[in-house]
Amino acid sequence: MWRKLHIWILGLCLSATLSAQAAEALSSSAQIWLITCTPGDDLYSRYGHTAIRVRDSVNDIDGIFNYGTFDFNTEHFYWKFVRGETWYELGLEYPFYWFERAYEDAGRKVYWQELNLRQNEKQALWDALWENLQPQNKQYLYNFVFDNCATRPYLMILSACNNGIESDYIGYTGRSFRTILRHYTGSLTWSNAGINLLFGPRADRKMNSEQRLFLPEELMFYIQQSHRTDDGSPFVLRSNIAPFEPVHTPWYASWPVGLVLYFLFVLGMSFYDHKRHKWSWWVELVGGVPFVLLLILVTFLTFFSCHPLVGFGWRLLIIPATHLCARLVYIIRW
Repeated sequence: MWRKLHIWILGLCLSATLSAQAAEALSSSAQIWLITCTPGDDLYSRYGHTAIRVRDSVNDIDGIFNYGTFDFNTEHFYWKFVRGETWYELGLEYPFYWFERAYEDAGRKVYWQELNLRQNEKQALWDALWENLQPQNKQYLYNFVFDNCATRPYLMILSACNNGIESDYIGYTGRSFRTILRHYTGSLTWSNAGINLLFGPRADRKMNSEQRLFLPEELMFYIQQSHRTDDGSPFVLRSNIAPFEPVHTPWYASWPVGLVLYFLFVLGMSFYDHKRHKWSWWVELVGGVPFVLLLILVTFLTFFSCHPLVGFGWRLLIIPATHLCARLVYIIRW
């Protein structure tokens, strides 16, 4: 309890200090970095994270602006999360060392890119971030693919330099949302199977150059290969980056193995029922109930949520099709 109280008091002091600094102009030694964090083990962190670091040794500033914070204690949080009505907010963590240490303790690497911003652009970005940090502005309606912790920093940086950058990075341009998400979840993982079942035809739309930047790694490489349009100078002065490590799934934990085991189970029960001339009704529940629940969930998300990619697709029929194929053995031989 005392530790929490100490952190709370310290946070108030730091906030008061930084609020006083907000009205000050950045010095000529100010530096601004795009920070990219590698994925974590949880599904929500599987795609990495992006933030903006501002350091000014003259004004004793070294904070990180983070658009990926939210409050679990929000009233009806999980109901709003399912409906796609989760309100995220801009947070300020100070000093940067605490942010970096937290990610490193979780086994996640923190990459950085110092941006080639002119003094007026640094000041414009600093002022805009502080404006966003105000209580009336800090919250925004989170959207996984169109408005998230990576798209917000990108648009802030782009606005600060008056859209004066372009990139040679191609990346996943022209590929679908489903394809790029599979790259981060792993094609054979249960997470990817769930995404494929929930996402409909809209997930198969081809992305343009900027649409893929909702992913922190794509944004990182996009910025790395960017240059200023007026003089052609690199947009990154120096950096420490590397590709994210690919997802490795043991063969026995993959969804195809689970699907085969399920098929063999139903097939075995079909032969067993045929031999004893009885119908095991509970086997139908094993395959039917999950499908009905999944169908209800997809229906709800399609018509009553803000999730942009959820919808009905042929992949939703995999579960009942597998169950039906195995049970046909019983039906035909009966």
